[in-house]
Amino acid sequence: MKNPLLDSFVLPPFTSLKSTHIEPAVDSVLDESRQKVAELLKTNTVFTWQNLVEPLEMLDDRFSRMWSPVSHLNSVMNNDEWREAYSNCLPKLSEYSTEMGQNSALYSAYLSIKEGEEYKTLEVAQKKIIDNALRDFELSGVALPEKEKQRYKDISQQLSTLTNQFEENLMDATNAWEKHVVDIDDLVGLPDSTMGLLKQTAQQQGKEGWLLNLEFPCYMAVMTYADNRALRHEIHRAFVTRASELGDNLEWDNSAIMDDLLRLRHEKAQLLGFDSYAHLSVVTKMAETPVDVIAFLNELAEGSKDMAKNDFSELCQFANDQRHVGNVEAWDIGYFSEKLRQDRYQFSQEEVKPYFPADKVLSGMFLVIKKMYGMTVVEEKNHDVWHQDVQFFSIYDEHGAIRGQFFTDLFARPHKRGGAWMDECATRFKSAGKVQTPVAYLTCNFTPAVGDDPSLLTHNEVETLFHEFGHGLHHMLTQVDYLSVSGIHGVEWDAVELPSQFMENWCWQPEVMELISGHYQTGERLPDVLFKKMLSAKNFQSGMQMLRQIEFSLFDFRIHLEYDAEKTSQIYTTLEQVRAEISVLKTPEFNRFPNSFSHIFAGGYAAGYYSYKWAEVLSSDAFSLFEERGVFDEKTGRLFLENILEKGGSADALELFVLFRGRKPTIDALLKHSGIAA
Repeated sequence: MKNPLLDSFVLPPFTSLKSTHIEPAVDSVLDESRQKVAELLKTNTVFTWQNLVEPLEMLDDRFSRMWSPVSHLNSVMNNDEWREAYSNCLPKLSEYSTEMGQNSALYSAYLSIKEGEEYKTLEVAQKKIIDNALRDFELSGVALPEKEKQRYKDISQQLSTLTNQFEENLMDATNAWEKHVVDIDDLVGLPDSTMGLLKQTAQQQGKEGWLLNLEFPCYMAVMTYADNRALRHEIHRAFVTRASELGDNLEWDNSAIMDDLLRLRHEKAQLLGFDSYAHLSVVTKMAETPVDVIAFLNELAEGSKDMAKNDFSELCQFANDQRHVGNVEAWDIGYFSEKLRQDRYQFSQEEVKPYFPADKVLSGMFLVIKKMYGMTVVEEKNHDVWHQDVQFFSIYDEHGAIRGQFFTDLFARPHKRGGAWMDECATRFKSAGKVQTPVAYLTCNFTPAVGDDPSLLTHNEVETLFHEFGHGLHHMLTQVDYLSVSGIHGVEWDAVELPSQFMENWCWQPEVMELISGHYQTGERLPDVLFKKMLSAKNFQSGMQMLRQIEFSLFDFRIHLEYDAEKTSQIYTTLEQVRAEISVLKTPEFNRFPNSFSHIFAGGYAAGYYSYKWAEVLSSDAFSLFEERGVFDEKTGRLFLENILEKGGSADALELFVLFRGRKPTIDALLKHSGIAA
């Protein structure tokens, strides 16, 4: 059977791919890689970049190009057959990765390059790859006794399986819940755009009335606008009990998986000689020790708590003035916050949505990077895509050379993982004189078009789009020729959010409003009066928002830092302790937020969620230079392009930041931009 995954393709043949292709392709490529590695080690006695590292980089790229569409489609077009084949491959990938990481002959070969004369003549990026590889060999247990090596391998396989199961349970629990409403009075307060979406969702299932679900556009609209408090309570409870013992289906309960993940991560760290998984985590990050992370988060919390208390006190007083009876509960926060925002600033996210049709925001965002970096984005038609909503674009520099390409998949739908993310389809590297064009996936879950109206974005969603495009630019605009430190590869995890959070700042600039806004009916840009209201409300409840992120970060870091194998599940005990110290809000007893915290239990943020705040210090400080010189200052834009985006992971993040900013980062700009310093 012909297998398109094994063909040499420039872009993945999405519509030709079948679930039956996945396992044979993975088996074939892994076998081929094993044979090639053995051959490299056998035929060479003196190892060099050219006879060892470059061939291994080509093998890594070969596998990545094959696996990328498989992993991506599992997230955006999930079905039972694809899921099964994907899941069957995860233990194989884990086994191969550990096998390579524990290959002592391969480790010795890299070490010989490090200690040889050639190393002195290598480029900085090449040296970084050698150094990173030696570190990663050690973190893979290359020096462990055989029995412990096997245990490390077993742990890695179990972790791979469990994280995937966590994500599947969450997706199933999210997709399973729906509420059919036939009485319009139950939905009083919801905007017309949301009502249209809910009616369209019902019609797609052949139902009258309106159909609610837990996809983000529906959930957020109900929590923000629905006057029906019982409805808000019902959907909130469903959302925060997903994949838990309080959810509708115990088969999808993630509780035991979370306990197993923590136990196995801790055991893995101890096998490698670390006190905890948090200690292991910081080895590959900018933060030097767990103490640094805790101190950083506590400093932010200390600076934010008074403001957060004041935010919440004002909200409760406002709710009381609105004749709200009893305590302000979790399912009231979004609703009364929106009403308070409207009362104080005469501004609502719903009010600005008509000015942000998705296509206009996209085209305006592309003009922003043209002004900043001299890059031009062009849509490319007639490419093979996985869904009718997907678009494909190319980025060209000022000389007409292609710099990158990307797919956008912006709208929520069933069987698509929630949230927003950027992922790699292909990574830049140079081989045999030819440069491979980097290709990205930009995925979001915005409200789709309803009826004859286009998709209209809230300003929060505009920020999300800019954020993911920032990740994409980091991946696509790299000029590094070596795969392992090209784009986002090799970048410290607590710095990887720098380019993404950096891009969000442009959503708040008047010069950018000229480019990204245009009423979907009249083309009129966002009126100045509305923009001023939006700016006035920018830091509304920023103290509460800051503490919320610190709560998540401290919870994540502490459950990994303080894990004790002698104790029973510590997840919710630790969360309660963190909330008692940090939170100004009362959390209902039924809240099972960790059971859906996929960043740390299914993604790459375990003992690393603090990275968002750590990188926000960098991004705020970086943007402050544009504030001084002008948001479209060409010289500053090129400085950021050349020292951050183009360098990828070829040098330490702090070193690159200093090259751009002229000094080390400070926390001042973040506090100022959050309205907390004042």
